[in-house]
Amino acid sequence: MSDGQSIEWVERGEPQRARWRSESGSAPPRRVVVADDTMTADAAYRLACEGTALLWRGDFQNARQLLQAMARRADRRPRKPAATPADAFHLHRLMQSQRARTLGLLLMPLDEHYAVPLRRAPDVRRACEEAYGPPDGASVTSLRELLGLVGAHEWRKKGVEIPALRGRIHPHYGVFSPVRGEYVDLVAKAPLPGKALAFDIGTGTGVLAAVLAQRGVARVVATDQDPRALACAHENLQRLGLQQQVELMQADLFPPGRAPLVVCNPPWVPARPSSPIEHAVYDPDSRMLKGFLAGVVHHLEPDGEAWLVMSDLAEHLELRPRDALAQAIDGAGLVVVGRLDARPRHPRAVDPNDPLHGARSREVTSLWRLALRPD
Repeated sequence: MSDGQSIEWVERGEPQRARWRSESGSAPPRRVVVADDTMTADAAYRLACEGTALLWRGDFQNARQLLQAMARRADRRPRKPAATPADAFHLHRLMQSQRARTLGLLLMPLDEHYAVPLRRAPDVRRACEEAYGPPDGASVTSLRELLGLVGAHEWRKKGVEIPALRGRIHPHYGVFSPVRGEYVDLVAKAPLPGKALAFDIGTGTGVLAAVLAQRGVARVVATDQDPRALACAHENLQRLGLQQQVELMQADLFPPGRAPLVVCNPPWVPARPSSPIEHAVYDPDSRMLKGFLAGVVHHLEPDGEAWLVMSDLAEHLELRPRDALAQAIDGAGLVVVGRLDARPRHPRAVDPNDPLHGARSREVTSLWRLALRPD
């Protein structure tokens, strides 16, 4: 988050200042005007496209409608033709970034208790505290981010049904939700090489550690370098009654020692994330994938297996050569002893209007069973 930064504006002829909050780390806007219910969608969108932020002082529900109207205008912008799948991906990401930047300029005030001091405003205090921590003075954030916090709070309360667990996983704000169930199902049905110990690298919500524990693995050591993810996993494991089987550890990749099973579901797309939650999807230069393959030989027992759960979307987008994964596996001193495949079931996989439909329609998620190469 943008710690320690402030936003400044003039209101009723007086200079004002408040703390600036941005989970994406964006800088506070330099130009800010006060807006209310008299602001038209065309005027708001024009100002935002010019880089001017709108600090809202009108009705909260009217602000939501204004944001939707601005989004419709942003979505009407013509798309440039792409010569290759990689070009289509980069153009799509560029348009997403521009859209987010423009819509992020409709701003909401928060008082010293995280309440929104506007007419018909919902109670967002709990959602803000879950994401930002204890309140520490008045602040300003974008309406788009605030709605994301509220949505994440509802997901956290409701949870995501995981058939393989016969239960729910409750994602926290900033921790990627296991809504793509095919990779969970692959871990749930792959033959276990043993049930004494497993490492879960980059546990996130803890969903794969929970699946392994429910399958009878006596001890699972689950790592993550994000404190939010570890707190989320801790809460989920307690809900599922698996906290005695799973040990959580803050680490960049591996815990100490070796295990007969090492599982990793790294980010699938080698691209730069634009927000903290996107680190679960985008990994510049495949850092985590390469780190896992390079290090697993030092943490896998001689007769054990490393399970690498990967989508081939990056290959279909031509962001990674077709033979790059096989070469990386071979270069790490590993061999493939088995592979399980699944087709994605998420809505975008069958949406012909998705700008990346050509790649998504051919995507396959695989669990690669890897072993140490015999000397």
